[in-house]
Amino acid sequence: MSLTLTAPHVAEAPASALAPREQEALRHIASGCTYLQTARLMGLSKHTVDAYLRRIRAKLGINTTAEMTRLAISLGL
Repeated sequence: MSLTLTAPHVAEAPASALAPREQEALRHIASGCTYLQTARLMGLSKHTVDAYLRRIRAKLGINTTAEMTRLAISLGL
């Protein structure tokens, strides 16, 4: 028996599906910033950054930070 690893399916959506501030938050998270660091860089509260990232996940049907990072790379953010 052999096991095959496959990447989870991520709905490919154009960057235009995301608001500019959602794209910015995604870019910071994908570059390795924490929610708090992202909030400070964007001049927002940590809760607002969390809300942006929840909206991104809902819009694009993704569940993990790894999937968000992969998406950011594929979008060139």
